[in-house]
Amino acid sequence: MTEQSKPSALKGPVFERTPPGDDRPRLVCGDCGFVNYVNPRVVVGAVSHCNGKVLLARRAIEPRKDYWTIPAGFLEVGETLEAGAVRETWEEARARIEIEHLIGIYNIVVIGQIYIVFRARMLSPEHAPGPESIETKLVAWDDVPWDSLAFPSVRWALSHDRENGGQAAPPLHGEPPSFHWER
Repeated sequence: MTEQSKPSALKGPVFERTPPGDDRPRLVCGDCGFVNYVNPRVVVGAVSHCNGKVLLARRAIEPRKDYWTIPAGFLEVGETLEAGAVRETWEEARARIEIEHLIGIYNIVVIGQIYIVFRARMLSPEHAPGPESIETKLVAWDDVPWDSLAFPSVRWALSHDRENGGQAAPPLHGEPPSFHWER
C-alpha cells in the first residue's frame, strides 16, 4: 500500500455492507471505499519454570484485575511469537526466560483472540511485578490458585503443560467444550 492510498482515518460516512467479492458485512467508507477489516488479535504467553515451580503474576489491570495469570499479552507488529512471549514475561514479571517449545494454540472465537502459549525456562529465579502486575510468585503445581486464575486460557495452558510433564504436545485448535467467558 502506498502512502497516498493508506487511509489515516475514515473521513466519510461509514456503512456496514458486504464489499464486492467478500462474503460478510464489513464497515466501508462511503466516500473512499476503504474497508475496515476487524480480525482476531494474537496473544502470546509462556508457562515459565524454575526449580520445579511455575511463574504467576497477579494482574494490576482490567480485565480480571487481582486474578492470577501467566505472563501474556498481545503480539506487537514486527515481533515473532517467541519474542512476544519473552517480552511479555519481562514486562509483567521482570523475569528472563528462554522458550523451550509450544504448549498450545487456543482459538477463542467469542472474543476474537488466538492465544499461543509456550513452555519456557527461567534463566534465573529473579522476578518482580512489572507495571501491569501487583505481585509475582513461583508456585508448585499443588499451590497454583486454580480458582483465582484470570482466564480460561491460563487454566488450559497450565493444565496442558502439567499433563504433558513438560514435553511438547500437539497444540489444541479450538475451544474446549467447557469454555465460558466472563467479562
